[in-house]
Amino acid sequence: MKNLKLVKIQEGHEKTQFKVGDITFGKDFVVIAGPCGVETEEQTVKTAEAVKAGGGHMLRGGAFKPRTSPYDFQGLGLKGLKILEKAKQKTHLPIVTEVIDPRDVTWVCEYADILQIGARNMQNFSLLKEVGKANKPVLLKRGMYSTLREWLNCAEYILAEGNPNVILCERGIRTFETYTRNTVDLSIVPAIKELTHLPVVVDPSHGTGKLSLIEPMSLAAVAAGADGLILEVHINPCEAKSDADQQLTPEQFNNIMKKVLKLQKFMSENIFQASEGK
Repeated sequence: MKNLKLVKIQEGHEKTQFKVGDITFGKDFVVIAGPCGVETEEQTVKTAEAVKAGGGHMLRGGAFKPRTSPYDFQGLGLKGLKILEKAKQKTHLPIVTEVIDPRDVTWVCEYADILQIGARNMQNFSLLKEVGKANKPVLLKRGMYSTLREWLNCAEYILAEGNPNVILCERGIRTFETYTRNTVDLSIVPAIKELTHLPVVVDPSHGTGKLSLIEPMSLAAVAAGADGLILEVHINPCEAKSDADQQLTPEQFNNIMKKVLKLQKFMSENIFQASEGK
């Protein structure tokens, strides 16, 4: 694709790999899980412990929540980041959290292991440039109306500022379908593999907005070749201040993880054997 100088695969170019804690993106299959929003210390720490017990590798949690309505829960800000830090101290799970303002990037980096750019900010070019100057990996979510070309150009902004550690996240796009919250475009996973060297993860929680669909879409994402998943988990979803309908209980998360990791192991072993046999 024209003008994609840094994200596109070059001849002889290896896939991007980088370590966050004990996990290597682009090599290991990574599950990022946790609550939509950080609400209380007890809720966040207990959820983090459940994520760790279920086999999750990283903790997600929103301290800043850009919402459709200005009257909805907007997150706890700095207090939320400090709660995430406590959860990390207790579980040793790296933290993935969203940054929404270029002015906040420097100090959010003091708490976050990965900076998340949400769908609403995918084309916030000032923010992209700022995280491109940061020394932390960036998880870039696809905008709800964005094409693959537009998405990859946004990744290009980050790489062009000197930050090579970008993770692409498919979180569903807005279509005419109303049964699901969004439409998960799983064809984008192999398309990204064809065009770029960056790792790609799938978010079936936001992608579907329905608990019953999270498991099958998680398994489908593994089968499509995704490098990981990002799932919403809450210790008590019925009390969640945001996205209550799509947050898994710890038990539901455990059940999904057993199937996901089993399928991922099967896929990796058999794909490796097939490639070795060529």
